[in-house]
Amino acid sequence: MDLLEFKDAKCTPDIIHPYPPSIKNNSVPIIIDNGSYMSRVGWSTSTEPLLLYRNLIAKPRKERSKKDTIETPQTPQLQVGNDIVNIEAVRFQLKTQFDRNVVTHFEAQEHLFDYAFTHLGIDTENSVQHPIVLTEAFLNPNTSRQLMSELLFECYAVPGIAYGVDALFSYHFSQARPLENALIISLGYQTSHIIPVIGNKTIFENTRRLNTGGEELAKWLDSEYYEEHIKKIQLPYTAIGTSSALTMEQQKERKRELARRLTEINARKREERLAEDQEKLKQLLEILELIEFGAERETIEKALLGCQLKSVQDLQKNVTNLNLKIEKTKQKIIAANNIEEVEEPPVKQSKYSKMVFEKRRGITRQDILNKKLSRKQRKQDIFKRRTAAGQERMRIISQLARKEKGNDDFGLRDEDWDIYKTISKDGFPDNIQLSWEILRAHEPSELDETANPGETHQLHIGIECFRAPELLFKPYMAGSSEAGLSEVVGYVLSLFSPEDQLQLASNVVVVGGLANLPGLRERLLTDLISVRPFRSEVDVRVMADCTLSGWRGAKRFAESKGFDKCLLTREMYDEYGPEYFKVDVASNPYHQTPKESAVDVDV
Repeated sequence: MDLLEFKDAKCTPDIIHPYPPSIKNNSVPIIIDNGSYMSRVGWSTSTEPLLLYRNLIAKPRKERSKKDTIETPQTPQLQVGNDIVNIEAVRFQLKTQFDRNVVTHFEAQEHLFDYAFTHLGIDTENSVQHPIVLTEAFLNPNTSRQLMSELLFECYAVPGIAYGVDALFSYHFSQARPLENALIISLGYQTSHIIPVIGNKTIFENTRRLNTGGEELAKWLDSEYYEEHIKKIQLPYTAIGTSSALTMEQQKERKRELARRLTEINARKREERLAEDQEKLKQLLEILELIEFGAERETIEKALLGCQLKSVQDLQKNVTNLNLKIEKTKQKIIAANNIEEVEEPPVKQSKYSKMVFEKRRGITRQDILNKKLSRKQRKQDIFKRRTAAGQERMRIISQLARKEKGNDDFGLRDEDWDIYKTISKDGFPDNIQLSWEILRAHEPSELDETANPGETHQLHIGIECFRAPELLFKPYMAGSSEAGLSEVVGYVLSLFSPEDQLQLASNVVVVGGLANLPGLRERLLTDLISVRPFRSEVDVRVMADCTLSGWRGAKRFAESKGFDKCLLTREMYDEYGPEYFKVDVASNPYHQTPKESAVDVDV
């Protein structure tokens, strides 16, 4: 069995890139491929995105025991993107702005935009003076786009926004000469889409979506054929010595050390409480001095309210109580300092605990004896010809060995019985195996001491990495009632005329990070050939560098001549409303949200 060493994958924090005048003064567009798994951000003048980070934020919880002060606020620092160095350490505190593949949590989205703009080096005050090219979900709801436009225009004061779909950016702009007709298979982290394009126009009404993506494949596991195909990956761990390896003197010394630390902690807490009480008493005495010197009534009432007191009587009562409390705390501190170390008395074993131990030991011994007698009796019965146990065992063996139908006459002859004894031997495991079984049943701690501590920090990798991609084609394996990828592709093709089907099937393009799966193209090609007419043309190709093809397509879109006409400006936002946007070849269609109207109901 292979054992592979594994180390935690840790992110490297992003640097803050320079913000040169050539970019600052020319309003260079910012390209943001806002994927549900990873965000890719960069300038349109860059060949590669400058920032690649997970769309995650981690907000550690504030410890209740710590109180905020003016000098040192105890609010934990928010971690965003690649600032989360070890994702596993804050796994339960992670948040994303996505619900499936649609942005719904805009507070998290704002933190991620802040992270992107800061690390791009943008230092303009209260604004980002660059147009934004932003990807969104296929057929994104108007509500989500409306809130996104509001965030970018109102919070960052951007001059313009161009929305588009990453798969359409990838197809139309990351290729030198894209064909007019294509069937785009977009494999995302949360969902997958089959998008037909006829005459460079997206046929939205014939597009279909699968709720299976990379996240579902990563979660799915299978335990079948586990031992045959398993691979163990050793995770990093810290070896901890067991207490049984320590001598009695070392254990006593350890107890004394723990007791000393506990005493120090208690003493420190008493001193902190004493300092707080003395500070509070000082404030109350200052108020009493104000009263004695005849200060104004408003000043006294304001001072009492600041200490959460209603009257002078409450003030005097609190002063008395604080004096008593401070005196008691001082006495406890003095008493704790004068305590000498006392040797621990030997632990006396009570008569009752000894009786319980003897009783349990007797029960365990009797169980072992009963099992031994039962095993001995069964062994004797098996080697007797006429006993029920012997005949039953012989009948089972004969049934397993028989190849033809007919009556079972095995065992009627003496030669058969000799063969039976030769095959069965004694019918029991050897003495070593029996000893291990007894140890497992009655002394599991003895076995645990000999175990390797690293075994509890091992990741078992079996055949999941080979079977998990099959979920794309057979979602029912994970309990989903949806059709598989090949079935949906065949259904989408059936919605078109035979001529269009031929054009679409001859140019099937796979995009998205999940397209990197080995053998995906061959599997899709085989399935498509099986559903297409005999000898019809079928071609499947995976987009080059499919992980970054969406960002590169959006970059080339921003460099095109008609880019300025595709921008949603602040003036359009104010005039047409927050849900309006400019439609282009790579964007979603625009449909205005119907206005609510009163409906007359006849009574």
